[in-house]
Amino acid sequence: MDPSTPLPIIAILGFGTMGKALASGLLKSGVGSRETLRIGVRRPHAQGVSPKADALGLTAQINVDAARGAGTLVLCVKPMDVEALMTRLREAGALDHHPLVISIAAGLSTARLAPQAPGCPVVRGMPNTPCAIGKGVTVLARGPGAEDHHLALARSLFTSLGTVLELEEKHMDTVTGLSASGPAFIYMVLEAMAEGAVMRGLPRAVALELAARVAQGSAEMVLATGRHPAALRDDVTTPAGCTVAGLLVLEDGRLRSVVARGVEMAAKVAGELSK
Repeated sequence: MDPSTPLPIIAILGFGTMGKALASGLLKSGVGSRETLRIGVRRPHAQGVSPKADALGLTAQINVDAARGAGTLVLCVKPMDVEALMTRLREAGALDHHPLVISIAAGLSTARLAPQAPGCPVVRGMPNTPCAIGKGVTVLARGPGAEDHHLALARSLFTSLGTVLELEEKHMDTVTGLSASGPAFIYMVLEAMAEGAVMRGLPRAVALELAARVAQGSAEMVLATGRHPAALRDDVTTPAGCTVAGLLVLEDGRLRSVVARGVEMAAKVAGELSK
């Protein structure tokens, strides 16, 4: 399916950080429009809309109303809220047309979700917040009832938001810890790098821009060259130079071990969120 081709009605159920990022990305890419995107919320705002949806020019509806007749439902609610949401949709007949159900709920397996959406093909996805600017990465895993064309449909939706990979579902909790939680880890590193420069007198705005562009360029080097980060690091590390001096301080602080353990712990907690 051509990613530039508008998709059938997409209902984003749950409009927190990730739901807003997805809606924003779909609108910016042109794959979604105000006519084809629906926003579902548990209860309407006092004025009948969600302020966050209104900011995008979208009108929020009760989840059941948003789901009716939609070809694709993207579940963006918290893992512990999925069962209650699916119960309401089933009881209201909002799943009777058997839409494609894509869940981005961390830790919720398709084996647990499928019985809650009888007759619906199920796909599990894990995007991250840079999807809002078209620079995200999403991993998809096929669930019960999902055929190749369902995966193609899901891929078309998320390709408009960045890179899409497909993996076996057994990897999804680790993917959550790495790519979904990862931006927070990177932001912390960027903040720390910028603070070090500010301590040396660099203006804060300049320090933040330099840190962000260094991270951006370094990541692109890994992707463009296919070389291991350690090899690229060695290119920068000249004998008796300033870089090796800085690296030794980072090693003293066990940076690599701490970051690796951070990913490991995030993945472990992700697997427990829906229990």
